[in-house]
Amino acid sequence: MKVAGKIIDSFTRCEHYHSELDIIAIKFPCCNTYYPCFDCHRETAGHDAVQWTKNEFDAKAVLCGNCKQELTVNEYLQSNNQCPFCKASFNPGCANHYELYFDI
Repeated sequence: MKVAGKIIDSFTRCEHYHSELDIIAIKFPCCNTYYPCFDCHRETAGHDAVQWTKNEFDAKAVLCGNCKQELTVNEYLQSNNQCPFCKASFNPGCANHYELYFDI
């Protein structure tokens, strides 16, 4: 799965967010492209970001950087910060930015 942006490793960490737990990428519906974070999209996409709407939450839109499985928005939001496939931990601080990605 290709991830765009300012990536620094194979786990989808980027120059903006690169802690041990920063291992997801989010597909932006405006360009159907995965980015590690909103800042990577803003700096490299060349267009404004669009949020996932509530009626699109069954779309595969989150990539686990550990096992490379795609999660739906609902699976991700209900994951309790853990990949349902490989059990890798996700950064709980990402919840502070959900409004940038999801219409919640």
